[in-house]
Amino acid sequence: MTSPDQPAQSAPADTSLANRYGAKKRRLSPRAARLAIGVALAVGIGFLAWVTTSNSLSGVTFKDVGYSTTDATLAEVDFQVTREPAKPVKCAVKALDAKFAVVGWKVVDIPPSAADSTPDGGRTVAQRVTMRTESASVSGVVDSCWIPGGES
Repeated sequence: MTSPDQPAQSAPADTSLANRYGAKKRRLSPRAARLAIGVALAVGIGFLAWVTTSNSLSGVTFKDVGYSTTDATLAEVDFQVTREPAKPVKCAVKALDAKFAVVGWKVVDIPPSAADSTPDGGRTVAQRVTMRTESASVSGVVDSCWIPGGES
């Protein structure tokens, strides 16, 4: 029994706050935090490796080399294509005006090459494409290259 002079005993302050607001959040242990960081780092490195190699495994890469304008209706684009020598390739080439609008477009067929035609065994071939343009162009680039038939 309690005397009138003593206040009634209540639950400790921590318990009443926990009941009202919920229990304190538990932090990760240092070991669990290191493990989580290690897993995230491994996943990030794996993703970067996949992005880097998936592009090179597609089988076809290209590089713009040069561009010239003959007149307001003709443009020439020089580029290199690297692929397996026995595979034919198609490349879409475009000419652009000063506002980056496409003023000329052409799909070029690149036939298979002999394995001994270049120092790298026929993998890289140089191409020059002449295309008609609707108006004067200020640049020319390769838009994309692919192996016909969906082969990789």
